[in-house]
Amino acid sequence: MNKHLEIAKKTFDIEISALNFGKEKLNDDFNRAVELIKNSIPSGRVIVMGMGKSGHIGNKIAATLASTGTPAFFVHPAEAGHGDLGMLTKDDIVIAISQSGKSDELLRVMPYIKRNGIKLIMMTGGLDSPLAKYSDVLIDTTVPEEACPLGLAPTASTTLTLAFGDALAVCLLTSRGFTENDFAETHPHGALGRKLLVSVEDVMSKFDDSPVIKGDISIKDALFVMSSGSLGFVIVVDNKTKPIGVFTDGDLRRCLDRDIDIKNALLSTVMTKSFTVVEGNQLAVQAVELMEQYNISTLPVVNNNGVLIGAINMNQLLNAGIV
Repeated sequence: MNKHLEIAKKTFDIEISALNFGKEKLNDDFNRAVELIKNSIPSGRVIVMGMGKSGHIGNKIAATLASTGTPAFFVHPAEAGHGDLGMLTKDDIVIAISQSGKSDELLRVMPYIKRNGIKLIMMTGGLDSPLAKYSDVLIDTTVPEEACPLGLAPTASTTLTLAFGDALAVCLLTSRGFTENDFAETHPHGALGRKLLVSVEDVMSKFDDSPVIKGDISIKDALFVMSSGSLGFVIVVDNKTKPIGVFTDGDLRRCLDRDIDIKNALLSTVMTKSFTVVEGNQLAVQAVELMEQYNISTLPVVNNNGVLIGAINMNQLLNAGIV
């Protein structure tokens, strides 16, 4: 076997072993940590602290908690001693991470945390360490060995710590009944956020920019309106601006196949009178579903009263990242 692959697979094995080791040690301390955080929200937040690699893991844990409905942010322990402790309130919960349990920067802020009655969840492999003695809840991140062959760089231990953080976040979101819609609220720029938050009105062409025809005109004249709209169809409306028909690129091809005189034939004789519309307040993803269901690429957009307010096509939905 390639030497690099052999080392890589051994690294995987060691870290998998660390995760299984931590899984077997899950006990009521973890349950207490979940309840402590759960009971502190919404008046308090979770403050995650850690130095070095532990700090990087702490940043990820804070981000995961925040994105799944638990208000959280990371505070650098060194900066905390220079004023950032002012970010903490008595209603907050601190998760401190130190594999050795001897981080000087964390130890220096412990008196402030305890003096203000702020509850402390400690993630450490140093169960008898100075930091462990400050904790209200102790989560054991001891591992049989690090993947680093020197036993120096935190590898398996940081993987286990991150897994504990993910487990906390998942337990909290589950107990809170956190939904896809809740997730989308905090991820409006993500793919899910776009699908669950963006409405048809956010994407469509407004009425004045849509290819709308009032009255009966020839097919030829309708083509000028169709070209100016750049949506691949025209919408025919009545005197109350309600859509009564559509004429698409496909309809034009069918007219040509039938040798219809497009210069003189009236649009009303060939337009599609049975068509699908979408309401502007519907989600944009619902417009996609309608297009896929009826094998079409454009839709008139109406309000609650059936009055035309615009038009939408698949290209607009693609450009908006809905598809």
